[in-house]
Amino acid sequence: MLKIQSFEFNAFGVNTYVVWDDATREAAVIDPGMASAADNALLESFIDECQLTVVHLVNTHLHIDHTLGDDFVTNRYGTPLEANDKDEFLGAARDGQARMFGMRIGSLSPLKIGVRLNEGDRIMIGSEALDVLEVPGHSPGSLVLYAPSAGFVITGDVLFRRSIGRTDLPGGNHRQLLEGIFTKLLRLPDNTVVYPGHGPSTTIGQERRMNPMLIQ
Repeated sequence: MLKIQSFEFNAFGVNTYVVWDDATREAAVIDPGMASAADNALLESFIDECQLTVVHLVNTHLHIDHTLGDDFVTNRYGTPLEANDKDEFLGAARDGQARMFGMRIGSLSPLKIGVRLNEGDRIMIGSEALDVLEVPGHSPGSLVLYAPSAGFVITGDVLFRRSIGRTDLPGGNHRQLLEGIFTKLLRLPDNTVVYPGHGPSTTIGQERRMNPMLIQ
């Protein structure tokens, strides 16, 4: 069975997730937003205490706030970055993104995608899987990760509690985002727990009924 633990990091309040197979202790780190040595130590301590082996580093998308801890995870655990190649231009321009948001965090190296994730791929964590869905619109390469056996979905900045992702950043597309949410996410079971990139968790059923951005 997959288990999940969330952490909130950096000034943007990014939700970083550790997902692991309780039987094998293999784990994935998703959207590492750590922005300080203390953040790094908190994540590392949790992984060590739970005796996890990190086998995946996954980004739902490559906006700066979701990638600040990528270098630490790759260097510490030897995991290549897994993401959609349509966001590669964002990973290559992390310094520019940081300047755009007025962040003073020193030089950031460009990100290189080591494993390219696409619709229909499965990320194996031990004997369990996260199914990859492409839901562009917040960014061209935005991904959603669905765990059917555990009944949860990690939505990045696609779907939030009572809101959806912004579409005014480079590569954003509001129509495309809504289409993906309606055709892919809202077709999941109502009791599917939604773990978003920012803010509290929710469920698919709650968002179908109560999200003002989705009521037609």
